[in-house]
Formats: sequence, structure tokens, C-alpha cells
Amino acid sequence: MKILDRYIGWTIVSTTLTVLVVLAAIFTFFGFIDQLEDVGRGAYTVWKAAGFVALNTPGLTYQLFPMAALIGALLGFGTLMRNGEITVIRVAGVSKARVVGAVLKAGLVMLTVVFLVGELLAPPAERIARDLRNNALSEHVSFQSEHGFWSRDGLSYVNIRQILPGDQLREIYIYEFDDLNRLKASTYAESARYEGQDWVLKNISRTEIDDEGLRASHLAQAPWDSRLKPELLAMVTIEPASLDVLSLVSYMRFLARNGEDSERYEHALWTKLTYPLATVVMVLLAVPMVLRAERTVTVGQRVLVGALIGLGFHLLNQAAGHLGVVYAVPPFWSAAGPGLLMLAVAGVLLARTP
Repeated sequence: MKILDRYIGWTIVSTTLTVLVVLAAIFTFFGFIDQLEDVGRGAYTVWKAAGFVALNTPGLTYQLFPMAALIGALLGFGTLMRNGEITVIRVAGVSKARVVGAVLKAGLVMLTVVFLVGELLAPPAERIARDLRNNALSEHVSFQSEHGFWSRDGLSYVNIRQILPGDQLREIYIYEFDDLNRLKASTYAESARYEGQDWVLKNISRTEIDDEGLRASHLAQAPWDSRLKPELLAMVTIEPASLDVLSLVSYMRFLARNGEDSERYEHALWTKLTYPLATVVMVLLAVPMVLRAERTVTVGQRVLVGALIGLGFHLLNQAAGHLGVVYAVPPFWSAAGPGLLMLAVAGVLLARTP
């Protein structure tokens, strides 16, 4: 039976990877064409546009995996069916459940790959891509590093570790210099929010330096008059979907301590945890679709059906996220709902398939 598992599993995995490469190449090409519109602005060159698109490939792969898994499973399993191999396997006494189990194992392998790509590769690659593009296009941003956003602000230098949606900043370091370029004060704030026309720093630790020595002070909050406006910082804002699981959990705890709404981040967290499962669901969905279809179904028809269902799932997933926020649906259900719906459909079809 291990030989059967490996044979069916490799057939599905290999066709899925082939489909994934083709889909990623198509979407990457159009992404590059889209970036060409900005080539020539600032220091943004063709090579930097190519680098930006290439660095976004892991995230694109992560998004395309469920669709690729469905199309790949339809093609791979369909090939086995068209060649009569599934019929021979069933005649040999292998049950439908055993065949589904072999397919499920292939899906679990791909689930692991999807999770690792979405957790380890995509977030840092997207951050580097965003920094590359923003630094090339903007004349205001000094530079981006692994330690966050750096910028000159008058006679001060500012380091912001995280720039988040909703005009929120986290871990702000401000280094103030005098006219002789001597450090006169350093300020650390746990967070900041744009209120009215100014930033408000919160949980502040400030150290002033003069001829008499150092003076330390602590404030619950204070206004911060800065040239760094939300419009500028919006270019480097970190969207919840671009964070890894540990970062999402950390920021949700931070929001909870400050009594702020964390629903967007909860939804992003549940999406991160449940989205890889969609790959398994799509592979399972392919089994009854192939078993119930005629052998005369062409490759083109399988690709078309898989693409339409995969695209429909993607749109449903996006819509569920937005509707969940608007109608205050619990984040788990808005994130997992589309996948659970597809799982129910796959279960019903499998139960009705002889």
C-alpha cells in the first residue's frame, strides 16, 4: 500500500507543482508589466522592478497554491482515471476510502509546504520587496533596514520599528541633535497614533543630555510635532496579511493591553492558520469530480473547471474577510468559512460517489 500511496501522491504533487509554476509565471509576468509604469520615477529601474516582482513570488505562490492544487489534482488524478489505472486499483480490492487516503496524504504534504512558504519565506521577502520599491521611488525615506524605518525629521533622526494600518506606529526611537550635530536627547515611545493634526506618543521614556549630565523622565503620553505625516508613512505600512503568525500574536497582545480593537489582526491570524488547509480541501474535492466524470473529459475541460472553482474560492475568501469586518462576524468564521464550505461540498460529493 505504501507503493500505491507514493504513486498516487507523486502523480498529484508533480502535476500540482507544474501547474503552480505555470500560474506563478503568468501572474509574475503581468506583475512585472504593471511595475514598468513606475520605471523612471526616482531611482526605480527595470532591474529594481524585476527584483520587486521576484521577491513577491513566494507570497504569490502562497496565494495560488489552493487553485494549483485543485487543477493539479484534477489533471493528475484524471490522468490515472483516463489510463484505467484507478479502475484497476479498485478492481484489485482497494476501497474508495483507501484511494482518498492516498490523495489526502499528498494534500498534507502540500499543506506543510504552503504553511512554510507563507510563514518563513513570504513575509521577509515581501518586506524586502516593499523596502526596495519604496526607497527607489521616495525622496523622503532615508532607508529601510532590518531594524525598521529610518528618516531624518528636521534636526532629529527617527527609527520606527513597525508602521501599521490605522495611522499607528510601534516602537519609536527619536534622536534629537543640536545645531552642532551633538546628541541632546533621545526618546523612546512604545506606540503612537495620529490624532487630529499631530502624532501622540504613548508610554514614553526620554533622556536629555547637557553639560550637567543626563536627565531621565517618563510620560504616559505627549504630542509629537513631526514632519512625518501618515501620507508618507502609508508607503511602508505593514498590512496584517504580511505579518507572520508570531508577529500577529504579539501585536494582538499589544492591542489588548492598550484596550484597542484587534479584529483585523485576529482575522489575519486565523487566515494564516486555516488557508493552508484549503490546499487539502481542494485536493479532496478533485477526487469525486474525477470519479464522477466521464473518461472522455479533456485536459482543457479539467483545467477550465479547476480554474473557475479555484478563482471562485479565492474571491469568496476575499469577500468573507471584508464582510466579516463590516458585519462583525467572529474572525474564525470569516477566515475559515469558505474553506469549511468547500470541505462540506467535497464531503457530500465523496459520499455520493460510488
